[in-house]
Amino acid sequence: MNRTFRLACPEDAAALVKIYAPYVENTSITFEYETPTVAEFEHRIRKVTEYFPWIVCEDAGVPVGYAYACFAFSRAAYQWDAELSVYLKPEYHRQKIASHLEHMICMLLEKQGFFHLYSRVTVPNDASIAFHKACGFREIGVYRNTGFKLGQWHDVIALEKDLAVCFPEKEPHPTIPLHLLDGNWVKKVFQIE
Repeated sequence: MNRTFRLACPEDAAALVKIYAPYVENTSITFEYETPTVAEFEHRIRKVTEYFPWIVCEDAGVPVGYAYACFAFSRAAYQWDAELSVYLKPEYHRQKIASHLEHMICMLLEKQGFFHLYSRVTVPNDASIAFHKACGFREIGVYRNTGFKLGQWHDVIALEKDLAVCFPEKEPHPTIPLHLLDGNWVKKVFQIE
């Protein structure tokens, strides 16, 4: 195994769309109906990485999975809350790649000043729920019959993970964009043992 982790760049879009496309076309894991174009995915990577981490896992130089964070909600009072997304090629499931990606995202978000990480999982998806719980998420609610895809309505489970050990009693410091973190420290995040 020659697996490495790094920040995504727009030039990764074509490879990452190939990872994402089967989830769009064959599952209800994502509620998108049509696979994004490479140009759209480039735009998404640029937009997300203006502020958040988007991490790619490569096996022998070929992307096999990725994870990214984004703002969980749009209102100002939610600015300390992020949402997680993780996608892998199916043959790379259950190899701890998703766990490494999630751990790295959490380290970066915590350093950026985020307090909560959320995830939404379309059910049934026992493997994803077990993964999130193993990573420290807890179920906080269910959106009933909230998405219609592949001929049926789907529930979505909301999960939450605390990133901060304690919360400030007064107004917290604003979060900071990823690019303002120390670059050497960020590189160390990607080194797995």
